[in-house]
Amino acid sequence: MEFSSSKLFGSLTFLALVFTAVLGDPLVPALFIFGDSVVDVGNNNNLSTVIKANFPPYGRDFVNHKPTGRFCNGKLATDFTAEYLGFTTYQPAYLSQEASGKNLLTGANFASAASGFYDPTALLYFYSIYLGLTNDDMFVAMQNSISLTQQLNNYKEYQSKVVNLVGQTKANAIFSGGIHLLSAGSSDFIQNYYITPLATVYTPDQFSDILIRSYSTFIQNLYGLGARRIGVTSLPPTGCLPAAITLFGLGSNNCVSRLNGDAISFNNKLKSTSQSLTTKLPGLKLVVFDIFQPLLDMVTKPSDNGFMESRRACCGTGTLETSVLCNSRSIGTCSNVTGYVFWDGFHPSQAANEVLAGDLLQQGLALI
Repeated sequence: MEFSSSKLFGSLTFLALVFTAVLGDPLVPALFIFGDSVVDVGNNNNLSTVIKANFPPYGRDFVNHKPTGRFCNGKLATDFTAEYLGFTTYQPAYLSQEASGKNLLTGANFASAASGFYDPTALLYFYSIYLGLTNDDMFVAMQNSISLTQQLNNYKEYQSKVVNLVGQTKANAIFSGGIHLLSAGSSDFIQNYYITPLATVYTPDQFSDILIRSYSTFIQNLYGLGARRIGVTSLPPTGCLPAAITLFGLGSNNCVSRLNGDAISFNNKLKSTSQSLTTKLPGLKLVVFDIFQPLLDMVTKPSDNGFMESRRACCGTGTLETSVLCNSRSIGTCSNVTGYVFWDGFHPSQAANEVLAGDLLQQGLALI
């Protein structure tokens, strides 16, 4: 197998950084996380919403074998990232009781499941996903996920608390030196655009332009609050998510090429916009993390990546279940998820998250 010198250098640098972090202080002062269910560690536990994961079998392979609100059987990619950076504890969900006092000094998690770049996405959830209804039978549940705009407002509130704890000078060092991670967009397409009248109003290209404008505004606002190290994940191959194949695959067991094509188009815009923002904003380090290709490789070549199942998720039938339908009574849940790429219909397993986290850290060396 060909192994390029640049990839070798990246791998060696990655190992050196991890070794350094294990022996000493974290490589950065803090980690801040924004986005949707892929990175939510329990903020939705404290909301009046059906979109939660604070019940079994979620969390069954986490450090305490208990559900925390993570949409996974165990650790998220951001949990592994925190470990690789040298943090000994995970950044708390901002709405949790743990997010207080000195716990705030190493960052916080502001993410909320079912939110997106498009703020209205956080207000809607479509029960057809849970009840197996057809598109014609859908009805909408109003719910209270935290929009990206509100996540930013919560971050402002967080900053005030940190200033009160350590003073403005030390607080500024935490904000500018910390890494800010953003993961969003999948909910905008799968839980909103594809199954609402939006699809008759905007083409996928036009809708992605709306999302990109929201993304650009978010980054500029975050920069205005002192953030200088920001990483954003690309869209995954949304057409390969088990639930997406079930909902949009027309009976096929293959990835939905239309959805993957839309994700690729969005990702190209994300990269070009990020390059423009880096040029425009002095001192900004902005990295786009490609999770599309690593996850696609796991799906299309599972055995090459240490997996045995990439089409069906572990929880329940593995074709759709997530959140309330992925529960302790779900029939068919696998006993050993280590060989599965997906834990539920939308979210990677802990094993897949570990692979993704390794890729993210190598891609994000410029932020450290």
